[in-house]
Amino acid sequence: MALSQENADAYAASFGALADATRVRLLHSVAASGETTVEALADELGIGPAACAGHLRTLADVGFVGLHNESVVCRRGFPQVTTTTAKPLRLPDDVNVRPLLPRDWPDVRRIYAEGIATGLATFETDVPSRAALDAKWLPDQRWVAEVDGAVAGWAALTAASSRPCYAGVAETSVYIADGMRGRGVGKALLHQQVSGADAAGIWTLQSAIFAENTASLALHHAAGFRTVGIRERIARLNGRWHDTVFIERRAPSNARVRASAPPADQTG
Repeated sequence: MALSQENADAYAASFGALADATRVRLLHSVAASGETTVEALADELGIGPAACAGHLRTLADVGFVGLHNESVVCRRGFPQVTTTTAKPLRLPDDVNVRPLLPRDWPDVRRIYAEGIATGLATFETDVPSRAALDAKWLPDQRWVAEVDGAVAGWAALTAASSRPCYAGVAETSVYIADGMRGRGVGKALLHQQVSGADAAGIWTLQSAIFAENTASLALHHAAGFRTVGIRERIARLNGRWHDTVFIERRAPSNARVRASAPPADQTG
């Protein structure tokens, strides 16, 4: 079957955008990081910010990257640049991650409230009840992180759908307590969450993160998540429209496939 003129034009535009070595280097850097800034890219490549911004606009016009103020997000890369060399994972020595216990619920809901207060963590405006969270979170995929015996954060998985074909797809949630950010709590929680999901045969972890929440995006990309796309003006919070970055992580090909479906009352 002959290639349509429309598709040929689209391919030509994409190839044309990559006909410049600087733009190829820029796309490589954005794809490797998942999310970065114009200033950081200009410094990394040793080019002026104005020239850098111009090249990025060309890449954005054909859908390789997304531009949001000073933020640059990878929308689609080419295969040879989206794979990075794995680095040894260094987890903080003072963070202990364990399964969530009944006594942890007050701290979990408190930390949830602190996340809501940032305006960058969720579209929720009120903390869900313990009963609501207990009903939707997968029972064996709930974790809390402790620092010096105090709950410093939590992570949980929610079934993405009640349909059996999506039994191995789950939505991630990770929240860090005020005063505990930047100490490796999120890294430790995500490491446990990913390890637990792989062991349970969950083949896809996914999340939608506010485009402005660059710290969370960087944390997830470092844990093996990739950017799938940008959902522009997807919902409003306190009267303001927000974009979300849809990310996912696929389990290794040799991971055990989850055999059981989520409970029928969990809807997607």
